[in-house]
Amino acid sequence: MTIKDISGQIFKKKSFLCIGLDVDLDKIPKHLLKEDDPIFAFNKAIIDATHDLCVAYKPNTAFYEAHGVKGWMALEKTIKYLNEKYPNHFTIADAKRGDIGNTSERYAKAFFDTLGFDSVTVAPYMGADSVEPFLTFEGKYAILLALTSNQGAFDFQTKSVDDEALFLKIIETSKLWLNSDRLMYVVGATKSDQIGQIRRLLPDSFLLVPGIGAQGGQLEAVCREAMTPNVGLIVNSSRDILYASHDEDFSDAARHQAQKIQVQMAQFLVGLAGQ
Repeated sequence: MTIKDISGQIFKKKSFLCIGLDVDLDKIPKHLLKEDDPIFAFNKAIIDATHDLCVAYKPNTAFYEAHGVKGWMALEKTIKYLNEKYPNHFTIADAKRGDIGNTSERYAKAFFDTLGFDSVTVAPYMGADSVEPFLTFEGKYAILLALTSNQGAFDFQTKSVDDEALFLKIIETSKLWLNSDRLMYVVGATKSDQIGQIRRLLPDSFLLVPGIGAQGGQLEAVCREAMTPNVGLIVNSSRDILYASHDEDFSDAARHQAQKIQVQMAQFLVGLAGQ
């Protein structure tokens, strides 16, 4: 998938919404627990109800790995279903991988070749040789953790190193890596004070923005500070959509919530080049 493909879907759907498929078996409707694979049954219903309102889906792999083999099989079925039925959607494996080079090569192969994701989130702490293996796959993307939405981000990411915030130094360094044009960046919606700085460093890169809704981030602030003529944003919402209802109408409720976000996004897209 190319950046042009992603932007094309954004303008076609008037949406830059990503739905995070973070499936918690304690929160899904109880009737689904009778299914042979309740995680996949839930995902399939959510995807079918919302596919026309979003451009991306992002399973957080922890919610699948927690259930062992059955959870991993549910993840495999979910990505296969997306690739076969909704191939125009950008898929993100939210795995936050980052290890020495030969291990990163295996992680990249697992998510890109074996599972068929378009992208995977990666941690930059171990440097270039832990990230560059993800950047060798044509048409695939590594999404680098730059400034995250959690409170713990202030423990390290915003600390000054040589009179510059660490997250800014990471971004500047990453631009020098091999195939850095295949990098996207995670920037939390709760960090709206810094997102403008990041956009100035990355005028052409796509930002994956979690943290709107349940985590308190504001869509308007994100768009004001970081939207580009090419949009340059994929904004994630998970809990607000997935668990809009805990009853049998859960997929209809998820659609309603996704549509509310999509309507807001459409307003921000008015006047951009692709409209």
